[in-house]
Amino acid sequence: MAAVLMSGLAACSVKEPATGIQTDIDKTPQMTEDVVDGQLLVRFDARVSDILDKAGVTKSGPMTPMTRSGVLSVDEILDLVDGYQIERVFPVDMRSEEKARKEGLHLWYVVRFSEDHPVDKVAADLARLGEVSRVEYNRTLKRASDDKPTPLTMERLNELAANAAGGAFNDPLLSDQWHLVNNGNLRPTKFIKGADVNVEKAWDLTTGDPSIIVAVLDEGVDVSHPDLKQSMWVNEGEIWKSTEDNDGNGYIGDVHGYNFVGKHGVISTDSKYDTGHGTHVAGVIAAANGNGLGISSIAGGNGSLPGVKIMSCQIFSGLYAGTVLEEVRAIKYAADNGAVILQCSWGYISGAANPMEWTPQYSTDEEWETYNVLERKALDYFIHNAGSPDGVIEGGIAIFAGGNEAAPAASYPAAYPDFVSVAATAGDFTPAVYTNYGPGTTISAPGGDQDYYWDYVDDKHRLGEVGCVLSTLPFNVSESGYGYMEGTSMACPHVSGVAALGLSYAAKLRKHFKADEFKNLLYDTAIPIDDYMSGTKLYKKYIIDLEGSAPYMTLNMNDFRGGMGYGQVNAYGLLKAIEGSGVDMTFPNLYVAVGGQATAVPSMYMDGNTFSVSVSDTSVATAEIVDGRMIVRGHKAGQTEASVTGSRTDKFVITVRESANGNGWL
Repeated sequence: MAAVLMSGLAACSVKEPATGIQTDIDKTPQMTEDVVDGQLLVRFDARVSDILDKAGVTKSGPMTPMTRSGVLSVDEILDLVDGYQIERVFPVDMRSEEKARKEGLHLWYVVRFSEDHPVDKVAADLARLGEVSRVEYNRTLKRASDDKPTPLTMERLNELAANAAGGAFNDPLLSDQWHLVNNGNLRPTKFIKGADVNVEKAWDLTTGDPSIIVAVLDEGVDVSHPDLKQSMWVNEGEIWKSTEDNDGNGYIGDVHGYNFVGKHGVISTDSKYDTGHGTHVAGVIAAANGNGLGISSIAGGNGSLPGVKIMSCQIFSGLYAGTVLEEVRAIKYAADNGAVILQCSWGYISGAANPMEWTPQYSTDEEWETYNVLERKALDYFIHNAGSPDGVIEGGIAIFAGGNEAAPAASYPAAYPDFVSVAATAGDFTPAVYTNYGPGTTISAPGGDQDYYWDYVDDKHRLGEVGCVLSTLPFNVSESGYGYMEGTSMACPHVSGVAALGLSYAAKLRKHFKADEFKNLLYDTAIPIDDYMSGTKLYKKYIIDLEGSAPYMTLNMNDFRGGMGYGQVNAYGLLKAIEGSGVDMTFPNLYVAVGGQATAVPSMYMDGNTFSVSVSDTSVATAEIVDGRMIVRGHKAGQTEASVTGSRTDKFVITVRESANGNGWL
C-alpha cells in the first residue's frame, strides 16, 4: 500500500576506512547498513577500455563471470581477496551495444569476493587507482511497509458480477473502479462525479495498442492471470524456461520479461511475503477489457482487440529483495527490449519526511546525483534510448511514485526533473492523507485513501476499502484474483496507463513525438485541482479493531495548493491534444548487413490493406511483403533507393553494410 523504497541509500560524507586511507568522495559514497557484503560496483576509466576488450571481460555477464579484468593494478588488489569474480553490470546485447558504449555503460562492472574481507577496505583500495573512476556499494532494496492488500472475497465478486451495472465494457467490477469511471454514486458521499482519470470518453478513440510496451519494475506480474495473460509482452525470440539465451540479448528464457532477483526468465509471484504489488500495478494499466471477467483497465484493449503490453521486470521477490544491481539492469533491459514507459512504484524516503517517523534521504537533485551515479546513468539511458526516431516516440518516459510519507516534497528519483513524479488523490480530487506533495511533484492521479473513507463499513467491505484502488492480484494472495490497495504506488500506474493510452492513439494516427514533447502534453492536459485545496479534510487513522471509534484527524487543504503538480492526469484531454501535435510518420530508411535481413511493418506508417515494394538496384538488396511485413535482404555493400505503396507511396533508402563479426559496422 505504501510505495516501495530503497532504504538507507543516502550519504553525506565519506567514512574513514579501517586502513586510514581517505576515500575520494567523487569515487565512493558512504557505507550504510544495507550495503551488500562481498560486492562492489566499479566503473573503469575510459582509457582502459581496450584492455577490458582484449581480456574478453566486456563479454561477461550474469551467467558468464570471469576471474580477471585484464587491468593489472585492479587484479593485483582483487587477487588478495578470496573468490574474486568480475562481470559486466550490463551484459552485451548486440542490438544496443553501440548505444551502451556511447553512454559508457560498458565500463561498469560488479566485482564479487569473499564476505570475510571488509567491503569498505576493498572499495578504498580500488578507489585510489587511476584506472578506476568510480566505486559504488551495491545495496539491498527494501520495502517501506509490510502492509498487505485487502483481497476481494469470492462472495463479493459474485455479488458484483450478478449486479454489474452497464458501462463501457462488460467487466463486472468496473462499477467499483471509481478511479477509472467515477459517477459520484458510490457510498459514502465523498465521491465527486468525474474525479477519475477521465478515460471513459478516451475509450471511444482507442483502448490501447500492442506496439506500446510498459515495463513494470516491481514484484513479479502474474503472467497466467486470466485478466492479464493476453496483455503480457512476449519476446518472440525466446523460449519458455529455456536454459540458453536464444535471442542473444544477454538474458536466458526471458519470454515475458526477466526475474532479476532470481536471475532467470521465470517471473514469480509466490515467494514468502509477496504482496501482489506488481500484479496490482499491471492490472491498472492493462487488464483485459471487455472479456466479461473481473476488472477493466486504462489501456487493456477491448475484447478481441489487444491493448498495450506489460513487460515484467522483477526486482522484488518477497524476502528476497533485489539490489541496485538488479534495478539498473532492469532499466536498461526495458529500453533494449522495446519498452517506452518505465513504471516505477518505488523510491527513497523524501528528504522532507518527518524524522520522528522516517529516515529522510535526498533533499536536492545534487544529493541524489552525487550518490547514485550508476542509477542515474541507467535512467538516462532509458529516457534517451528507448523508443525509436522512426517510431511513435523517440526516447522513454520514466514514471515514479512520489512517496507516502505525507512530506511536503516528493521523494527521489521521482523528484528529479527528468522524470514524472506522481502524487495521490481520493475520489473527490482531494490529496490522499499519506501522499507526498510540493517540490518535485509533477502530476496527480487516484491512489486511494482508506483513512478518508473510514465511515464506509458493512458486512461485505472492510473499513475504507471502497476508497482504495481495485485491481488484479495473484490467486495465492486473493482467492478471487482481485483486491484493493492504496498509495502513490497505485497512483503511479494510472499515469503510466494514460501515457500508454496516449501513445496508442499516436500510433493509430501515425504521429511521432519526442519523449519530452509527449511528457509536456501529459502535464499541459492535466485537470486543474487547486480549487479543491481549501478548508480541512477529516479522516481517521485506519485501525480495523476500532472500526470508526478512532479520533478525527485533519488535513489542512491550503497546504496542498500548488503542490499537486499540474493537476490530475486526464486521458481524454491527452488524446485530443495528440490530434494536433507531433509530426506525421513516414516510412524510414532501412539498414541491413550483407547476407542479413531487416523487417519493417508498412501499416505503422500509412493506411492500406495491401502493400507493395519496389527496389531500384536488386543487386544491392531485395524486398518483399510477407503477411503485412516487409522483409529486406542485403546482398552487397552499397545503397539503393526503394519505395513502398499502400494508401500512398513513400520513397526510402536501403543501406547494406559489412558487419565486423557482430561487433558493429565497418
